[in-house]
Amino acid sequence: MPDQQSSTDSTRIVSGIQPSGPLHLGNYFGMIRPAVALQAQGEAFYFVADLHALTTVRAPGDLRRWSRRVALDLLAAGLDPTRAVLFRQSDVPEVTALAWILSTITPLGLLERAHAYKDKVARGLPASHGLFAYPVLMAADILLFDAGLVPVGRDQTQHVEITRDIAVKLNEAYGPVFKLPRASILDDVAVVPGTDGQKMSKSYGNTIELDLDGDALRKRVMGIVTDSASVADPKDPSSSTIVALYRLVGSGSEVRQMEEEFRGGGTGYGQFKRRLVEALEAYFAPFRARRESLARDPGAIDRLLQDGAERARAVAGRTMARVRLAVGID
Repeated sequence: MPDQQSSTDSTRIVSGIQPSGPLHLGNYFGMIRPAVALQAQGEAFYFVADLHALTTVRAPGDLRRWSRRVALDLLAAGLDPTRAVLFRQSDVPEVTALAWILSTITPLGLLERAHAYKDKVARGLPASHGLFAYPVLMAADILLFDAGLVPVGRDQTQHVEITRDIAVKLNEAYGPVFKLPRASILDDVAVVPGTDGQKMSKSYGNTIELDLDGDALRKRVMGIVTDSASVADPKDPSSSTIVALYRLVGSGSEVRQMEEEFRGGGTGYGQFKRRLVEALEAYFAPFRARRESLARDPGAIDRLLQDGAERARAVAGRTMARVRLAVGID
């Protein structure tokens, strides 16, 4: 049975983010900001998903550097290590131990229906076992901590549903071992558009990274794809990437003003883009200042991750003891 503390005392919140490159606005608004907000609502476990990143990252130096950078960005965004447990996925070996046990009861057809796998293979990513079995490892990430809430982007909700299906399969086979988690999505930031209008993703090469500022930020924003409407023409704010991104960082009155100017005509896309650059600079100025301050002591980041791993393993060990007893390998 799930331990009584996790079932009755407080909601456990679990989420991770891959260190597969510099983080961008989609990562921030889709996962980081919601996760920081949720840390006050329960017992939060947030991890740097370096094992997941092995499906795409082949340079060891990059993986190490980006893993530390993810932790740095999470802390700069407001993650409080006294409230939330922050750790590197690979520092908790119980994750892979549980993933194997879950894989033994996971139907092949369940994984074959995963949209993310088919999408990545269609874009040219090698069809490895790790990529195919990604949802099982994600299920282990979640179930290991008896998660109640899993803050994810809308594109990841199917993986949470697969996690629930896997938990049900194991519970049917061995008794009530796991509770069933649910996804937590903020609808207004569930999908952040990239510079080409598609979902912002490293895979599409359409990102606006969190570490961009000055000329680099201006260049990226000015590259946002727009239609051929002239300065004088009225424009539709509901279909504009510029407006969609501005809604994330502008005030309500500022957004309404931009929408009215879109509909009224007389303002060109270039001017709207420059206003977006200013809003992004202002919104992320405190974040960049905190990150710069934290980066001065990289050893502190490593110590914090190690402490987080020890705290995470204390919980993971109790879960694995329960699972091993249930399946007969205690």
